[in-house]
Amino acid sequence: MRDGNALHLLAARKAHLPRPRGHGEPLCGVDAGRGPAPLAGRVYAAAVILPQGWDHPYLNDSKRVTPRRRDLLYEAITQEALAWSVAWAEPEEIDAINILQARMLAMERAIQGLSIPPDLALIDGNRSQGITAPNQTVVKGDSKSASIAAASILAKVCRDRHMVEMDRQYPQYGFAQHKGYPTKLHYERLRQYGPCPIHRKTFLTKL
Repeated sequence: MRDGNALHLLAARKAHLPRPRGHGEPLCGVDAGRGPAPLAGRVYAAAVILPQGWDHPYLNDSKRVTPRRRDLLYEAITQEALAWSVAWAEPEEIDAINILQARMLAMERAIQGLSIPPDLALIDGNRSQGITAPNQTVVKGDSKSASIAAASILAKVCRDRHMVEMDRQYPQYGFAQHKGYPTKLHYERLRQYGPCPIHRKTFLTKL
Protein backbone atom coordinates (compact mmCIF):
# COMPACT_ATOMS: atom_id res chain seq x y z
CA MET A 1 0.00 0.00 0.00
CA ARG A 2 1.22 3.49 -0.86
CA ASP A 3 1.88 6.25 1.67
CA GLY A 4 -1.13 6.87 3.95
CA ASN A 5 -2.32 10.45 3.69
CA ALA A 6 -1.22 10.85 0.08
CA LEU A 7 -3.32 7.82 -0.79
CA HIS A 8 -6.40 8.69 1.21
CA LEU A 9 -6.80 12.41 0.53
CA LEU A 10 -8.12 14.07 -2.59
CA ALA A 11 -6.61 17.31 -3.78
CA ALA A 12 -8.27 20.70 -4.20
CA ARG A 13 -8.71 21.73 -0.57
CA LYS A 14 -9.36 25.44 -0.85
CA ALA A 15 -7.29 27.31 1.74
CA HIS A 16 -8.39 30.58 3.34
CA LEU A 17 -7.19 32.48 6.36
CA PRO A 18 -9.02 31.55 9.58
CA ARG A 19 -11.95 33.80 10.46
CA PRO A 20 -11.16 36.76 12.71
CA ARG A 21 -12.07 36.30 16.33
CA GLY A 22 -15.59 37.37 17.07
CA HIS A 23 -16.85 36.18 13.69
CA GLY A 24 -17.13 32.51 14.50
CA GLU A 25 -14.43 29.86 14.75
CA PRO A 26 -13.83 27.24 12.05
CA LEU A 27 -16.47 24.54 12.26
CA CYS A 28 -16.56 21.58 9.90
CA GLY A 29 -19.27 19.12 8.98
CA VAL A 30 -18.24 15.50 8.50
CA ASP A 31 -20.13 12.67 6.85
CA ALA A 32 -19.39 9.22 5.46
CA GLY A 33 -21.34 6.77 3.34
CA ARG A 34 -24.12 4.94 5.17
CA GLY A 35 -27.32 3.18 4.24
CA PRO A 36 -27.39 -0.35 2.79
CA ALA A 37 -23.72 -1.20 2.72
CA PRO A 38 -22.20 -1.76 -0.73
CA LEU A 39 -20.59 -5.10 -1.47
CA ALA A 40 -17.67 -3.47 -3.26
CA GLY A 41 -15.51 -0.39 -3.21
CA ARG A 42 -14.12 2.06 -0.70
CA VAL A 43 -16.05 3.86 2.01
CA TYR A 44 -15.74 7.60 1.45
CA ALA A 45 -15.94 10.47 3.92
CA ALA A 46 -15.73 14.24 3.57
CA ALA A 47 -15.14 17.21 5.84
CA VAL A 48 -16.26 20.70 4.85
CA ILE A 49 -15.86 24.18 6.36
CA LEU A 50 -18.41 26.54 4.81
CA PRO A 51 -18.49 30.34 4.96
CA GLN A 52 -20.93 31.59 7.57
CA GLY A 53 -24.44 31.74 6.17
CA TRP A 54 -23.56 29.74 3.04
CA ASP A 55 -26.52 28.02 1.45
CA HIS A 56 -27.58 26.58 -1.88
CA PRO A 57 -31.12 25.90 -3.12
CA TYR A 58 -30.30 22.24 -3.85
CA LEU A 59 -28.41 21.53 -0.62
CA ASN A 60 -29.84 18.55 1.24
CA ASP A 61 -28.95 15.05 2.38
CA SER A 62 -27.19 13.48 -0.64
CA LYS A 63 -29.73 10.63 -0.73
CA ARG A 64 -32.49 13.18 -1.44
CA VAL A 65 -30.68 14.95 -4.29
CA THR A 66 -30.66 13.82 -7.92
CA PRO A 67 -27.31 12.89 -9.49
CA ARG A 68 -27.35 15.98 -11.71
CA ARG A 69 -27.97 18.29 -8.76
CA ARG A 70 -25.31 16.48 -6.72
CA ASP A 71 -22.79 17.29 -9.45
CA LEU A 72 -23.84 20.96 -9.42
CA LEU A 73 -23.55 21.03 -5.64
CA TYR A 74 -20.14 19.36 -5.79
CA GLU A 75 -18.83 22.16 -8.02
CA ALA A 76 -20.35 24.88 -5.83
CA ILE A 77 -19.07 23.39 -2.57
CA THR A 78 -15.53 22.72 -3.77
CA GLN A 79 -15.28 26.23 -5.24
CA GLU A 80 -16.85 28.18 -2.37
CA ALA A 81 -16.00 26.25 0.81
CA LEU A 82 -13.34 27.72 3.07
CA ALA A 83 -11.77 24.27 3.21
CA TRP A 84 -12.76 20.76 2.17
CA SER A 85 -11.25 17.31 2.16
CA VAL A 86 -12.33 13.89 0.91
CA ALA A 87 -10.82 10.67 2.24
CA TRP A 88 -11.56 6.96 2.23
CA ALA A 89 -10.81 3.52 3.61
CA GLU A 90 -9.98 0.72 1.22
CA PRO A 91 -11.97 -2.54 0.93
CA GLU A 92 -9.08 -4.40 2.59
CA GLU A 93 -9.31 -2.06 5.58
CA ILE A 94 -13.08 -2.54 5.78
CA ASP A 95 -12.59 -6.31 5.89
CA ALA A 96 -9.85 -6.00 8.52
CA ILE A 97 -11.55 -3.65 11.00
CA ASN A 98 -15.28 -3.73 10.01
CA ILE A 99 -17.34 -1.10 8.21
CA LEU A 100 -18.15 0.99 11.30
CA GLN A 101 -14.50 1.40 12.24
CA ALA A 102 -13.59 2.01 8.59
CA ARG A 103 -16.18 4.82 8.40
CA MET A 104 -14.67 6.45 11.47
CA LEU A 105 -11.18 6.03 10.00
CA ALA A 106 -12.24 7.69 6.74
CA MET A 107 -13.85 10.58 8.65
CA GLU A 108 -10.72 11.08 10.77
CA ARG A 109 -8.62 11.13 7.60
CA ALA A 110 -10.95 13.70 6.04
CA ILE A 111 -10.72 15.99 9.07
CA GLN A 112 -6.93 15.66 9.15
CA GLY A 113 -6.82 16.60 5.47
CA LEU A 114 -8.44 20.01 5.97
CA SER A 115 -6.20 22.99 5.26
CA ILE A 116 -7.81 24.78 8.23
CA PRO A 117 -7.85 22.83 11.53
CA PRO A 118 -11.44 23.01 12.78
CA ASP A 119 -12.24 24.14 16.31
CA LEU A 120 -15.22 21.77 16.26
CA ALA A 121 -16.20 18.89 13.99
CA LEU A 122 -19.90 18.09 13.61
CA ILE A 123 -20.09 14.33 13.04
CA ASP A 124 -23.14 12.88 11.34
CA GLY A 125 -24.63 10.08 13.44
CA ASN A 126 -24.25 9.11 17.07
CA ARG A 127 -20.66 7.84 17.18
CA SER A 128 -17.33 9.67 17.19
CA GLN A 129 -14.88 7.01 18.38
CA GLY A 130 -11.49 7.57 16.79
CA ILE A 131 -12.10 11.24 15.96
CA THR A 132 -9.26 13.24 17.50
CA ALA A 133 -10.59 16.76 16.82
CA PRO A 134 -13.04 18.33 19.29
CA ASN A 135 -16.39 17.07 18.06
CA GLN A 136 -20.12 16.81 18.52
CA THR A 137 -22.33 14.10 17.05
CA VAL A 138 -25.53 15.11 15.27
CA VAL A 139 -28.13 12.42 14.57
CA LYS A 140 -29.53 12.91 11.06
CA GLY A 141 -27.04 15.74 10.76
CA ASP A 142 -27.22 15.88 6.97
CA SER A 143 -30.77 17.23 7.33
CA LYS A 144 -29.88 19.66 10.15
CA SER A 145 -26.47 21.10 9.28
CA ALA A 146 -25.44 22.72 5.99
CA SER A 147 -21.81 21.71 6.48
CA ILE A 148 -22.73 18.06 7.15
CA ALA A 149 -25.06 18.06 4.12
CA ALA A 150 -22.23 19.49 2.03
CA ALA A 151 -19.89 16.77 3.28
CA SER A 152 -22.44 14.10 2.38
CA ILE A 153 -22.59 15.47 -1.18
CA LEU A 154 -18.81 15.39 -1.63
CA ALA A 155 -18.51 11.86 -0.23
CA LYS A 156 -21.36 10.54 -2.39
CA VAL A 157 -20.16 12.15 -5.63
CA CYS A 158 -16.57 11.00 -5.10
CA ARG A 159 -17.61 7.44 -4.32
CA ASP A 160 -19.93 7.23 -7.34
CA ARG A 161 -17.20 8.58 -9.62
CA HIS A 162 -14.74 6.05 -8.23
CA MET A 163 -17.16 3.21 -8.95
CA VAL A 164 -17.53 4.42 -12.55
CA GLU A 165 -13.73 4.23 -12.80
CA MET A 166 -13.83 0.71 -11.35
CA ASP A 167 -16.42 -0.23 -13.96
CA ARG A 168 -13.82 0.44 -16.65
CA GLN A 169 -11.39 -1.84 -14.84
CA TYR A 170 -13.93 -4.59 -14.05
CA PRO A 171 -16.72 -4.12 -16.65
CA GLN A 172 -18.26 -7.54 -16.06
CA TYR A 173 -19.82 -6.48 -12.73
CA GLY A 174 -21.81 -3.42 -13.85
CA PHE A 175 -20.36 -1.12 -11.19
CA ALA A 176 -21.33 2.02 -13.15
CA GLN A 177 -24.96 0.95 -12.89
CA HIS A 178 -25.32 -0.20 -9.28
CA LYS A 179 -22.23 1.46 -7.72
CA GLY A 180 -21.40 -1.71 -5.79
CA TYR A 181 -24.69 -1.96 -3.90
CA PRO A 182 -26.34 -5.36 -3.30
CA THR A 183 -28.66 -5.39 -6.30
CA LYS A 184 -30.01 -8.42 -8.10
CA LEU A 185 -27.70 -7.72 -11.04
CA HIS A 186 -24.67 -7.43 -8.78
CA TYR A 187 -25.36 -10.79 -7.14
CA GLU A 188 -25.90 -12.39 -10.55
CA ARG A 189 -22.53 -11.14 -11.77
CA LEU A 190 -20.84 -12.21 -8.54
CA ARG A 191 -22.16 -15.74 -8.93
CA GLN A 192 -21.06 -15.77 -12.56
CA TYR A 193 -17.57 -14.28 -12.16
CA GLY A 194 -16.74 -14.50 -8.46
CA PRO A 195 -15.42 -11.53 -6.47
CA CYS A 196 -12.80 -9.12 -7.80
CA PRO A 197 -10.11 -7.30 -5.77
CA ILE A 198 -12.39 -4.38 -4.80
CA HIS A 199 -15.12 -6.57 -3.31
CA ARG A 200 -15.52 -6.50 0.46
CA LYS A 201 -14.99 -10.16 1.21
CA THR A 202 -16.70 -10.01 4.63
CA PHE A 203 -19.89 -8.73 2.95
CA LEU A 204 -20.33 -11.66 0.58
CA THR A 205 -22.17 -13.96 2.97
CA LYS A 206 -25.11 -14.58 0.61
CA LEU A 207 -23.04 -16.14 -2.16
